[in-house]
Amino acid sequence: MCWEAQFGDFANGAQIIIDNFIASAEEKWGQSSNLVMLLPHGYEGQGPEHSSSRIERYLALTANGNMTIVQPTTAAQYFHLLRAHAHRRMRRPLVVATPKSLLRARQARSPIDALVTGRFEEVLDDPGRDHSFDVGAVRRLVLVSGRLAFDAMARRDALIASGSPESACAILRVEQLSPWPEEELITILEGYPGADEVIWVQDEPENMGPWHYVHEHLHRVVRGRYSLRHVSRTAAGSPATGSHELHVLELEQLLDQSVGPSPVAT
Repeated sequence: MCWEAQFGDFANGAQIIIDNFIASAEEKWGQSSNLVMLLPHGYEGQGPEHSSSRIERYLALTANGNMTIVQPTTAAQYFHLLRAHAHRRMRRPLVVATPKSLLRARQARSPIDALVTGRFEEVLDDPGRDHSFDVGAVRRLVLVSGRLAFDAMARRDALIASGSPESACAILRVEQLSPWPEEELITILEGYPGADEVIWVQDEPENMGPWHYVHEHLHRVVRGRYSLRHVSRTAAGSPATGSHELHVLELEQLLDQSVGPSPVAT
């Protein structure tokens, strides 16, 4: 069964039900559920009521595999995710957070072959490693979940085209946040032997979004090998600004601080 909100924040009124019956039903009463919650979530300048599904709330409710929280970024990923969920022997709720813009975004399209074969990948490596940049030159690994990955890759590609030294980074997409895909992430990180810095970047303000959940898991993965920092919007009481112009400026700042300053047109 699937339940879809027109915007992710519309689930706010159902929070009591989610807390008491969806997240904890198995632990309380031994009742399992394969409910799918489709919650549009993405900072696209539409204001505080149409940006955030409060993904941090769902991450705070996850433990011991009681729910799966994902942000798929391609059509094939979404297809394989739902197919795998339908065939899963262990029933557990699935929360899918994805922005409306990816429904029509060219970057999110998948070839037929990717739909016919393959599976849902919990972490996606940078597609540019095969043709856009030298893997051995990569020093920074930028981890991101959701729509922001496409902005980050576009900025990185612009830096490569300009010949900027800031372009020596790879963008890794964490498609599944919970259960945390530690083994899959480690495997991809090891494919960049020269990297010494990991950056988590998110659209949400610092006191929201996945960061506080991710930090503990990432620290265990990177400890002793990489430096770790995060980039986010400034902590706020509102999930997003109501000004589109300020939204654009905030997005530029996120990309400047994580991927690198935008190249100056000549």
